[in-house]
Amino acid sequence: MGNRTKGNSDIENNNFSASEGCHMCLAIPGKIIEISPENPDSALVDVVSVRRRVDLGLLQDDRPRPGDWVLIHVGFAMSKISEQDANDQMETLRALGEAEAAMQEVEGYGLGDAEQLKPN
Repeated sequence: MGNRTKGNSDIENNNFSASEGCHMCLAIPGKIIEISPENPDSALVDVVSVRRRVDLGLLQDDRPRPGDWVLIHVGFAMSKISEQDANDQMETLRALGEAEAAMQEVEGYGLGDAEQLKPN
Protein backbone atom coordinates (compact mmCIF):
# COMPACT_ATOMS: atom_id res chain seq x y z
CA MET A 1 0.00 0.00 0.00
CA GLY A 2 3.07 2.18 -0.36
CA ASN A 3 3.78 5.60 1.04
CA ARG A 4 1.16 7.59 -0.80
CA THR A 5 0.76 11.28 -0.42
CA LYS A 6 -1.58 13.50 -2.36
CA GLY A 7 -0.20 14.09 -5.82
CA ASN A 8 2.46 11.35 -5.77
CA SER A 9 2.46 9.02 -8.74
CA ASP A 10 3.28 5.33 -8.89
CA ILE A 11 6.62 6.19 -10.45
CA GLU A 12 7.53 8.49 -7.53
CA ASN A 13 6.51 5.77 -5.05
CA ASN A 14 8.57 3.05 -6.78
CA ASN A 15 5.41 1.11 -7.65
CA PHE A 16 6.33 1.21 -11.33
CA SER A 17 9.25 -0.02 -13.40
CA ALA A 18 9.54 0.22 -17.15
CA SER A 19 10.26 -3.49 -17.48
CA GLU A 20 7.57 -4.79 -15.10
CA GLY A 21 4.75 -2.24 -15.25
CA CYS A 22 2.69 -1.00 -12.34
CA HIS A 23 2.49 -2.97 -9.08
CA MET A 24 -0.37 -2.85 -6.63
CA CYS A 25 -0.40 -3.98 -3.05
CA LEU A 26 -2.95 -6.68 -2.47
CA ALA A 27 -5.28 -6.83 0.48
CA ILE A 28 -6.73 -10.31 0.57
CA PRO A 29 -9.82 -11.33 2.53
CA GLY A 30 -9.60 -14.31 4.85
CA LYS A 31 -11.89 -15.95 7.40
CA ILE A 32 -10.56 -16.54 10.91
CA ILE A 33 -10.74 -20.28 11.63
CA GLU A 34 -9.07 -20.30 15.03
CA ILE A 35 -6.99 -18.13 17.33
CA SER A 36 -3.83 -19.74 18.64
CA PRO A 37 -4.23 -20.65 22.34
CA GLU A 38 -0.47 -20.08 22.82
CA ASN A 39 -0.38 -16.72 21.03
CA PRO A 40 -3.59 -14.64 20.77
CA ASP A 41 -1.93 -12.50 18.07
CA SER A 42 -1.73 -15.52 15.74
CA ALA A 43 -4.72 -16.92 13.88
CA LEU A 44 -5.36 -19.66 11.38
CA VAL A 45 -7.14 -18.02 8.44
CA ASP A 46 -8.84 -19.57 5.42
CA VAL A 47 -8.30 -17.80 2.10
CA VAL A 48 -10.09 -19.63 -0.71
CA SER A 49 -9.39 -23.05 0.87
CA VAL A 50 -5.74 -22.27 1.65
CA ARG A 51 -5.12 -21.99 5.37
CA ARG A 52 -2.32 -19.86 6.75
CA ARG A 53 -1.29 -18.30 10.02
CA VAL A 54 -1.58 -14.53 10.08
CA ASP A 55 -0.60 -11.95 12.66
CA LEU A 56 -3.49 -10.15 14.42
CA GLY A 57 -1.26 -7.72 16.32
CA LEU A 58 -2.50 -4.69 14.37
CA LEU A 59 -6.10 -5.28 15.44
CA GLN A 60 -5.71 -4.73 19.19
CA ASP A 61 -8.66 -2.30 19.35
CA ASP A 62 -11.08 -4.58 17.48
CA ARG A 63 -9.98 -8.16 18.13
CA PRO A 64 -11.29 -10.65 15.58
CA ARG A 65 -12.84 -13.93 16.68
CA PRO A 66 -13.28 -17.22 14.84
CA GLY A 67 -15.79 -16.67 12.03
CA ASP A 68 -14.80 -13.02 11.48
CA TRP A 69 -13.38 -11.84 8.17
CA VAL A 70 -10.18 -9.79 7.89
CA LEU A 71 -8.22 -8.10 5.12
CA ILE A 72 -4.69 -9.49 5.03
CA HIS A 73 -1.54 -7.93 3.61
CA VAL A 74 1.86 -9.68 3.77
CA GLY A 75 0.75 -11.92 6.61
CA PHE A 76 -0.85 -9.25 8.78
CA ALA A 77 -4.57 -8.76 9.36
CA MET A 78 -5.07 -5.07 8.60
CA SER A 79 -8.79 -4.69 9.39
CA LYS A 80 -11.99 -6.59 10.09
CA ILE A 81 -14.53 -6.64 7.28
CA SER A 82 -17.95 -8.13 6.63
CA GLU A 83 -18.43 -11.37 4.70
CA GLN A 84 -20.06 -9.36 1.91
CA ASP A 85 -17.04 -7.04 1.74
CA ALA A 86 -14.77 -10.12 1.63
CA ASN A 87 -16.74 -11.55 -1.30
CA ASP A 88 -16.69 -8.18 -3.07
CA GLN A 89 -12.91 -7.88 -2.58
CA MET A 90 -12.26 -11.35 -4.06
CA GLU A 91 -14.53 -10.55 -6.99
CA THR A 92 -12.63 -7.30 -7.56
CA LEU A 93 -9.30 -9.17 -7.49
CA ARG A 94 -10.66 -11.66 -10.03
CA ALA A 95 -11.97 -8.87 -12.27
CA LEU A 96 -8.58 -7.14 -12.16
CA GLY A 97 -6.81 -10.41 -12.96
CA GLU A 98 -5.07 -10.30 -9.57
CA ALA A 99 -6.60 -13.40 -7.94
CA GLU A 100 -3.61 -15.58 -8.85
CA ALA A 101 -1.15 -13.00 -7.52
CA ALA A 102 -3.20 -12.81 -4.33
CA MET A 103 -2.97 -16.57 -3.86
CA GLN A 104 0.80 -16.48 -4.47
CA GLU A 105 1.04 -13.87 -1.73
CA VAL A 106 -0.99 -16.03 0.66
CA GLU A 107 1.15 -19.08 -0.07
CA GLY A 108 4.31 -17.10 0.67
CA TYR A 109 3.45 -15.75 4.13
CA GLY A 110 5.71 -18.14 6.02
CA LEU A 111 4.84 -17.00 9.57
CA GLY A 112 6.38 -19.60 11.85
CA ASP A 113 4.14 -22.68 11.67
CA ALA A 114 2.43 -21.32 8.59
CA GLU A 115 2.66 -24.44 6.53
CA GLN A 116 -0.05 -24.79 3.94
CA LEU A 117 -2.99 -26.46 5.63
CA LYS A 118 -5.89 -27.90 3.71
CA PRO A 119 -9.32 -27.99 5.36
CA ASN A 120 -10.37 -31.32 6.87
